Amino acid sequence: MLTKKLLLAASLLPSVLLAQNSLTDTTTTINEVLIQENRFQIPFNQHSRNIHVLTQKDLQHLPSVSIAEVLRYVPGLDIRQRGPFGTQADIGIDGGSFEQSLVLINGIKLSDPQTGHHMLNIPIPTEAIERIEILRGPTSRIYGINGLTGAINIVTKQVEGNSLFAHLYTGSNFKSVEESDGDGIYYGTGVQVGGTFAKDSHQHQVYFTKEHSNGQRFNSASDNEKIHYQNSIQLNGSNKIQMLAGYIHNQFGANGFYAAPGDINSEEIVETFLGSISSQHQLSDTWYLNPRINYRYNEDDYRYFKDDLSKGRSQHYTHTLSTELHAHKQFKYFGMGLGVENRMEKINSSNIGDHDRNNLGFFTEFRTDYFKQFIISLGAYVNYNTDYDWQVFPGLDVSYLIDDNWKVSASSGASQRIPSFTDLYLNQRPGNIGNPNLKSEQAWQHEMSLSYHKGYFTAKAGYFYRDISNFIDWVRSSTDVPFQAQNLGENKTNGVFTSLGMHYPFAEQKSVQVNLAYTYLDPSIVNNMDYTTIKYGIQSLKHQFQANAIVQLGPWVMSSANRLLERVSSNSYFISDARIGFNRKNLNIYLDVQNIFDAEYIEVGAVPMPTRWSSLGIKYQLQLK
Repeated sequence: MLTKKLLLAASLLPSVLLAQNSLTDTTTTINEVLIQENRFQIPFNQHSRNIHVLTQKDLQHLPSVSIAEVLRYVPGLDIRQRGPFGTQADIGIDGGSFEQSLVLINGIKLSDPQTGHHMLNIPIPTEAIERIEILRGPTSRIYGINGLTGAINIVTKQVEGNSLFAHLYTGSNFKSVEESDGDGIYYGTGVQVGGTFAKDSHQHQVYFTKEHSNGQRFNSASDNEKIHYQNSIQLNGSNKIQMLAGYIHNQFGANGFYAAPGDINSEEIVETFLGSISSQHQLSDTWYLNPRINYRYNEDDYRYFKDDLSKGRSQHYTHTLSTELHAHKQFKYFGMGLGVENRMEKINSSNIGDHDRNNLGFFTEFRTDYFKQFIISLGAYVNYNTDYDWQVFPGLDVSYLIDDNWKVSASSGASQRIPSFTDLYLNQRPGNIGNPNLKSEQAWQHEMSLSYHKGYFTAKAGYFYRDISNFIDWVRSSTDVPFQAQNLGENKTNGVFTSLGMHYPFAEQKSVQVNLAYTYLDPSIVNNMDYTTIKYGIQSLKHQFQANAIVQLGPWVMSSANRLLERVSSNSYFISDARIGFNRKNLNIYLDVQNIFDAEYIEVGAVPMPTRWSSLGIKYQLQLK
């Protein structure tokens, strides 16, 4: 079955074309991208880690309108949606869980101490994004706690002029509403409006998004609103201030989300606010300083019976305040990065209780290309948590440039995931209870890769081994007792990743680019615990094959995005999406068809994902003087 589906996926693309590690305008463009870490900015082609970049062009051409949807097309990422249309989605990297991945906006952590389910509560429309950087592997040395298996950093655009923007889209599966969500057919609609304003010393951008859907089955309707604002104020040639603020309000039917089949009439309301103020200072020709303060508030109101709020209701309110200071000094033969962060987390909850904790971390990094043909980066993250005391997480990355085209890289690093307040203190008897005696998850990952780049072609292949100690899952010894979070033992994963690529511009405004990628994961749990049922276990991907293509012929752009996924549970499915778009000056019209072959599949929980779905969209951007 897997072989047949692989052949089907491959047949959708010209067999003479290869693939590219990232879809970009040109291979030169992607190699010039500066990967934005909090202390270093490293050119893509000089990085020793396994990194994938989605550019602004990718976001425009791939058949998707939300961040969660576009991330489905990235090798190694596992996007598992409870609510369709991006209502609620979990993200895993190379077999990691939604709690073990880290999402950031311009280096700002979006972690919620209640649960990782809120990680993708992101107020930013794709129109405001410059690129998305996906770093696979341990990231504690770079970003601190909770990036156990990888991190996704969303980099927003910088304003270059005055403009107004509008984006309208609507879609349907053209199937009648046979259950009680309404009359007619299932549908979804959305509108995004925004604008930018720029002067020599200050730039501003603001966006508003409103989405509504009556769902794709009973009690799956959703209403979502998002607001995003950011600015940049240039004080002088050496000093700059940046501010960012965002708000989300999501209300959606939660049928099958957590406790199927009893939760058929459940509903959830989530509100998130994010604010950040940062500045950049060039103190001298070689000293750079970057302080930042962030605040994140999240409110989660889960209603097991949406028509009877007197029972089965869970309300959670979380506050996170982070202060950071990062510095970079460039010496003659190497660069040095230093940083310190303090993160305060607090929760008030109806079934978790009132808790708070504090995290203090110190960063140190060194990077040099002084040695001929070698690029070396090493450092450590030293962390103190009020619940878990002092811990150290070192890392080392080395690349050897064989010649102008070939590079071999190796890395080894440690990382940590602090248990969520849900893991520790949940009291949801008789279903689930937390465990305040949990230890933090810790991992070591070792990786080697070989990459090739010449002209229009790129290729990469690598292997990694990851060992997570104190692995956390929910287990019980019989059906008479609730599930409880436990440190099960070790979660070991062997992984292989490959990609091949070509981007060929054969005339002005005419090009073909294709992406093929395959990831193989072999995970296992080693433990001596006595239990009969494990709640999550290993549900990660085992095989992931992706085949994407973009063809541009003047004003017309056609894209095809295909993925074949097989999980450790042997559950497999093949999904094919496509877009055809027309661009003329400031106008863009597109038609998307997702799940072309009408596959029936479930990504997580008991939520069937939408069958074939068609969408029509129109974007207009007016440049102002």
